[in-house]
Amino acid sequence: MRPGLLLLMLAALLAGPACGESPAPQNAGRFDGWAAAVIAADWRDGDGRPIRAFDNARRDVTRGFLAAGLPRETFVDYSMRPDVTGATTVTEVLDGVSDVTRRATRGCLLYFTSHGSPEGMIFGPDAKLEPSDMANLVRQWCGTRPTVVIVSACYSGIFINALAAPNRMVLTAASRERTSFGCGADEAYPWFDGCVVEALPTATDFLSLAAGARACVARKEQEAGITLTSDPQLFVGSEMQLRLPTLRFER
Repeated sequence: MRPGLLLLMLAALLAGPACGESPAPQNAGRFDGWAAAVIAADWRDGDGRPIRAFDNARRDVTRGFLAAGLPRETFVDYSMRPDVTGATTVTEVLDGVSDVTRRATRGCLLYFTSHGSPEGMIFGPDAKLEPSDMANLVRQWCGTRPTVVIVSACYSGIFINALAAPNRMVLTAASRERTSFGCGADEAYPWFDGCVVEALPTATDFLSLAAGARACVARKEQEAGITLTSDPQLFVGSEMQLRLPTLRFER
């Protein structure tokens, strides 16, 4: 399975040159020229049975970011479940994100929701995305432009070190040693995704969103009596520490 993913990634990397940040068009909004992608990369519970939680998260996280001012014309969202008409393949997801990040070069928002393990994140029916894989994709898609990467999965803290860079903010649902919660058939969303959905309407920027989502996760886990908590992680690069407060959401 892994060699196949590497070949698909190579095709995506060769599809076009990496782009840095382009000048803002005159009278641009804060997120004009930003590319955004929300990807539900799994659709199963721990026993392999189909669930809706990841797709629900994709749908409502997308709605929330559009309401916050991310532009619809350069926003893509994908469900990678194969059991629906017109299913999106791994190749189509990689090509679609490559296309939108070539067209919009002022900034990047990448959001992944899936199952995870201490080695990587499930990425479609048969593939696993390891930290080095994701680092290569994000580097090619987003270059040196301002970039926010959010990874909702168990053990998703494994991606922090690989993605850390001055121009990036990285938010994960869990630390590298911990699971996250809410991926069962009776859940509307994985808990972290639900907390992002809950926090978006009142968040003023990405930092406020991260604080609100982390507080929401802590509340849910306390209410459920969970002692080994997920411990969401946040990294903010030196360039983004100055830039993020200027990227205020629309309200």
